[in-house]
Amino acid sequence: MKFLFINGVNLNMTGRREKGVYGSLTLDQINARIAKYFKGDECVFYQSNIEGELCSRLHAAADEGFDGIILNAGAFTHYSYAIRDAIAAIDIPVVEVHMSNVHSREEFRHTSVISAVCRGVIAGFGANSYILAAQSFKL
Repeated sequence: MKFLFINGVNLNMTGRREKGVYGSLTLDQINARIAKYFKGDECVFYQSNIEGELCSRLHAAADEGFDGIILNAGAFTHYSYAIRDAIAAIDIPVVEVHMSNVHSREEFRHTSVISAVCRGVIAGFGANSYILAAQSFKL
């Protein structure tokens, strides 16, 4: 299978910010673990702090033969209708991912504007959330 892992705003700081919430692994280390776990599959990784770049990456994915997209939009999850519409505009299934349990955190994190256009949501399993999301495409 061919997977696209997209990470949004501030996820480039993973391993350095709020270690009690996000853990001590960097995003590069998380991506390496994912690639090792899915060594028989193609895994493509992308990160941007810019909303429009995330939308453009989702649009481009539509023509690249991906079987699934695993998206951690970060804080954009809670207010980016642009990312929501970019997901709705493509025919590739998207699984929304969060490393933390967003429902046990601040109230504003309890709402996702992208969930309605995603295949499913995985939250609260740390770096393993990405692996669980990708595994869902193999069920």
